[in-house]
Amino acid sequence: MACKPLREGVTTGTCAAAAAKAAALCFRDGKCPGQVTVTGPSERTFTLSVFPVPGGCGVVKDAGDDVDATDGMTVCASLEVSPEEGPVTFAAGEGVGTVTLPGMKVPPGEPAINPVPRRMIGDAVRSVLGPRAVRVTVSIPGGAETAKHTFNPRLGVVGGLSILGTTGVVRPMDEEALLASLDLELSILHSLGVRDLIMTFGSTGETALRKAFGIEGRRVIQVGNYPGHVLDEAARLGFRRGLICGHPGKLLKVAAGSFNTHNRVADGRLEALCAHAAMAGAQRDFVQQLYACRTAENAMKLLQDEGLTGLWETLAGVVARRCTDRSFGEFPVEAAFIDNDGNILGCTPGAGKNSDTPDFQTVHAII
Repeated sequence: MACKPLREGVTTGTCAAAAAKAAALCFRDGKCPGQVTVTGPSERTFTLSVFPVPGGCGVVKDAGDDVDATDGMTVCASLEVSPEEGPVTFAAGEGVGTVTLPGMKVPPGEPAINPVPRRMIGDAVRSVLGPRAVRVTVSIPGGAETAKHTFNPRLGVVGGLSILGTTGVVRPMDEEALLASLDLELSILHSLGVRDLIMTFGSTGETALRKAFGIEGRRVIQVGNYPGHVLDEAARLGFRRGLICGHPGKLLKVAAGSFNTHNRVADGRLEALCAHAAMAGAQRDFVQQLYACRTAENAMKLLQDEGLTGLWETLAGVVARRCTDRSFGEFPVEAAFIDNDGNILGCTPGAGKNSDTPDFQTVHAII
């Protein structure tokens, strides 16, 4: 039986454009309409239901079948309209963030409303009010709390959510938005002067590596399941060198040559571990025990009991080589295996606190 297609949704940018158009119609006609139609950047049109809210009009965000933090939230717009001709400008209302760091698509001090949504909102308002100067305030009630569970705090967007969207459409399970967030974070770090980039997989790994190496400041990026993408973008931007740290449960996948570490895409953890254990002289029975491990923690304990903890240093070298080779040496990478308590299991010489190269942990905190 064929699978049911996943339902598309609309972006916060599309919702904001529809709310702004409805607010413009309300200003002109004296009442908020029940529906409006707005046009996206690819000339696709979107007809959305709207309703009055205090001071303007609102649209309920429908993300379709995508797992989206803003699904079901209300995107509102209110207008200040001048009798004179002039630009469409923007303000952040409740729950919409403000950009505080360089490297974003809009400059610091501006509302976190990206260029494509700005254009959609401007076009929507102009279609009703013509060339008059208009100040559009976009708000998302509850957005400040929801933003805590997004990339915004890491991107230096404070006070709420961002108004996003490059096509007007939310496509379920599309990686584009996540990869774009990683690109933005790299751009911000680079604009702040960071040249020695530190990479880990998630929040637990970041806490552990900061403890392990005494690292402070804004210089760590959480790559999620996309270390390959981050390595490519870091090389393109011209970062000087990198340090990738992680628990064996993730970093062993990179040792196996996997640069997308999602469990539906790649594994190879045990294969990499067993191959290098065998090359280090482990007996066949032990390698079989290692291969039978259900978790990385079990494998870590087996290596410790067998006195083969030096294998982590060897595997760190493998990770570093694979990561460095990805950019053909343009972005050299050190590597370290760490546990969740911040203990270094094994690392390459250039990653350690006693290395002859400038320590990653000696760079002063940036913010």
